[in-house]
Amino acid sequence: MINDMLSPARVAWEDLQERLFFLPPFPEALDSLALFSMLLIVGLLFGEWLRARLGWPKVIGYVLAGTLFGPSVLGWISIEALAQTRPIADAALGLLMLEIGRRLDLRWLSQHRDLLRAALAEITLSFTAIFLFAWGVVGLIPAWAAAAAAVTMASAPAVVLLIVEEANAQGQVTERVIMHTALSAAASFVVFAVVVGVVHAEYSDDWLSLVVHPLWVVVGALIIARLMVLLALLAASRLPKRSLAQIVILVATALLAVGIARTLAVPVFLTLFLMGAILSFSDRERTLSYTNLPEGHWLLAIILFVVVGASLPWQDFAWLTGLQALGLLLVRAVAKVAALAWAGGGLASARRVLVGIGIQPLSATAVFMAYEIAGLYPEIGRSSLSLPLFAAAIMELTGPALCRFALVRAGETAATDSRKRGVA
Repeated sequence: MINDMLSPARVAWEDLQERLFFLPPFPEALDSLALFSMLLIVGLLFGEWLRARLGWPKVIGYVLAGTLFGPSVLGWISIEALAQTRPIADAALGLLMLEIGRRLDLRWLSQHRDLLRAALAEITLSFTAIFLFAWGVVGLIPAWAAAAAAVTMASAPAVVLLIVEEANAQGQVTERVIMHTALSAAASFVVFAVVVGVVHAEYSDDWLSLVVHPLWVVVGALIIARLMVLLALLAASRLPKRSLAQIVILVATALLAVGIARTLAVPVFLTLFLMGAILSFSDRERTLSYTNLPEGHWLLAIILFVVVGASLPWQDFAWLTGLQALGLLLVRAVAKVAALAWAGGGLASARRVLVGIGIQPLSATAVFMAYEIAGLYPEIGRSSLSLPLFAAAIMELTGPALCRFALVRAGETAATDSRKRGVA
């Protein structure tokens, strides 16, 4: 579509080149910096408009903007353009995963066994319910059913953090939503590594790939994360606490981790999550514990969700798969709410249900995980993982609203002047 629209301009430009020899060739693709700027402007305006007119979370606007301009609808953002913006999306997701990893306080959890029990119940029941649905109802083979469960069992850390920030939420329900999101993300990454080996076992006779690939994913992410934490703490310890210089060190080491992970084909989301968790656990001197990421990093989140929206395979939508995806989301929702309602954890039952509703979002991490696994055997994986991809697509639009509903219903949001707040 976009090529047809530009065809007259291309012909006119080529005619003009015959007289003005210094003109460059007609650009076949938009410059990556221009594309980045366009996505930022369009996504931001769309999100702000939806929030102002309909009261929807801005994240939904970012995703809808990507879906509208992506390959599935208008095609203004091509597959090649998506590939150009992927490093920026990885950087945005990496910074958000770093932040959720820093919220994972294992020492505190070890002292509150009831919360740990609730988290383990939610993780176990979610994976089991989704696996049984994908295998027994949809009919996927066990390997791909496990892959679907690994992709969809966890909540979406990026969405949860953005909604909490946008709603300026604080309180017990908010903290439980963040905690369960962090723990379920950690569990899904472990299952993700196991599933990588399971998929190799299903389709490859080479036992080396079966063993080495999961080790490469986990050990590679651990090594990169640990080295970056050591570098960050070493550099930051020589700087004033809470200074701008420390913020630069934190962001720079995180982006360095993103670059190394991409170079070594190690999942960015896993590497940065581990970096955040290791940093939280090993920073005994509190060198970076009180150093927060700059608010400007939320701007990158616009690119992340626009790219995710453009990456959703709506062109492959089929009604049967859509109904199956709805069934998966229903099973997943019941599992999460039931587990938290049963396990207790020091909250009243109604507030535990709100925590279960608040952890429903499914977004960027799930989409990136699905494409990572599908990329192992592209001729099979893309169709086998259409179920979790469509589930993620549906929850891209409904998950943020559910999370916001839970926080508002819990009475933990603060009224803010939208004219004074930026991205989030």
